Amino acid sequence: MTIRYLPALLGLLAAFSLHAAEPPAARMGTYYGAKTTEYPAWFKNSFLHLKEDIDEARANGKRVILMFTQDGCPYCSALVERNLSQREIESTMKEKFDVIAVNMWGDREVVGLDGKRYTEKTYSAAQKIQFTPSLLFFDEAGKTLLRLNGYVPPARLQAALDWVGGRHENKVAFRDFVAAREVPKQASGEMIQQDFFLKNATDLRRRGKSARPLAVFFEQKDCPDCEVLHRRVLADPETRAVIAKFDNVQLDMWSRESIVTPQGKRMAVRDWVRQLGVNYAPGIVLFDSAGQEVIRWESSFR
Repeated sequence: MTIRYLPALLGLLAAFSLHAAEPPAARMGTYYGAKTTEYPAWFKNSFLHLKEDIDEARANGKRVILMFTQDGCPYCSALVERNLSQREIESTMKEKFDVIAVNMWGDREVVGLDGKRYTEKTYSAAQKIQFTPSLLFFDEAGKTLLRLNGYVPPARLQAALDWVGGRHENKVAFRDFVAAREVPKQASGEMIQQDFFLKNATDLRRRGKSARPLAVFFEQKDCPDCEVLHRRVLADPETRAVIAKFDNVQLDMWSRESIVTPQGKRMAVRDWVRQLGVNYAPGIVLFDSAGQEVIRWESSFR
């Protein structure tokens, strides 16, 4: 099955307007190439009382993953067919985790870690789930250790499983863990420029009523996935027409150069990346005209 990278980005940009206009519980997405997904039989058949799930996992030396899905989601199918079908990923998940599927538009009752009762739909909204699949990884106390928004390639999912399953959260940051183990693919040694990127943009604050929304492209050198984004996706006229509605800024996610964030804080780019929790390049984070994050994408564009 082929995942279409162009609809992924167009959907992200279109979702910006959707999120600004409607409450989360009222929205339901549509898909290019919708496909029915059959989830593995070894997923936990949970009553969705999350504290009990975490307590049970802890007693068995495991941790909990909530996998947010929805019907007809091609990226969910890709996660199952490309990732969960790999022996090492399946083995790690079965050994170290209880995996629980949550339908972001479902009506089953969920008892959250706060003791409140939700439906799957309202719980997903409370967790600010914007894409499917999204994975939340919890520790034994119910703290969210890691969040993967959208489809990620097998190697990156395995890295997440090893980081959380190996209890590395107090030893090394996740993005440093990933950077240390991933072998760079062949790519150019410089970041690719676009004519719609603002030049020398170091102050990202939004000013005045006429301020435009902001799209920040977090990239890095020697990044094959960044090349896919630029040469296949950002070259598309329809995509460029949508992007033209934003102020667009490209940042090297490892840079020590100082910027002023949309919230008015001065810090090094790499420190802002760590604060935002952007783990992969390319990552795109959209901010509204008031400088508040609305939606992000840091998945595979292949």
